[in-house]
Amino acid sequence: MNKTAIVTGAAGGIGHAVVEELAKNGFKVTALIRSKKPAEIAVNPQNVNYVQGDVSIREDRERLLSEAISFAGPVGVLVNVAGVAPTVRADLLEMTEESYDRVMNINTKGMMFLTQIVAKHMVENAQAGEINGSIVNISSLSAYTSSISRGEYCISKAGVSMITKLFADRLSEYNITVNDVRPGIIKTDMTSTVTEKYDKLIAGGLLPIARWGKPEDVAKAVYAFCSGQLPYTTGQSLDVDGGFHIRRL
Repeated sequence: MNKTAIVTGAAGGIGHAVVEELAKNGFKVTALIRSKKPAEIAVNPQNVNYVQGDVSIREDRERLLSEAISFAGPVGVLVNVAGVAPTVRADLLEMTEESYDRVMNINTKGMMFLTQIVAKHMVENAQAGEINGSIVNISSLSAYTSSISRGEYCISKAGVSMITKLFADRLSEYNITVNDVRPGIIKTDMTSTVTEKYDKLIAGGLLPIARWGKPEDVAKAVYAFCSGQLPYTTGQSLDVDGGFHIRRL
């Protein structure tokens, strides 16, 4: 498998940690950012090419793929991290169409159609008997957990998990695996506004592993899929959530 990767949502948090993990392990990474360039990664910064753009815009998606190929050749790995939470946490009965469209366009539609063009590229470069690619989508515990003050986010992440299964099915004949990682409560900018809430829930026993998750925890799970060490695993959702998904009495 080509050690050429595309990572979206790379400016900070999980995306930045994924870029760092892949670059450290020898991947040439083209990293999509929406605004300013993030801090330089600690190991192999020469392995990273930053591209500014918006995953919800078709022309930006096409340019991202083109720049990745120019930077390091055929793409073997795609990691879809880019995602946003609602600007305002509104009750489900008050959710606006504008908020729904914004979240879905980035978290689900943009990811869907970037995956489509990268998958076509991987298929065109597929070699018989080889591992021809790995696609990893960042979903969320919100894919199966109700949060009625951010319903659009939950819907978007449930969509990510289904897109994973669809592409896993479609691309299996080409030996391209597609999986998703479902982070739990991860300390990032997205969760910074609800720190006190989750501090109390974790202290109260919400998680078997009683701590906040770190972006690095998610990045290591992503690398496990990208490394080629799981060639017989596809269409799988991996919970990186401190055991949140365990039902317990």
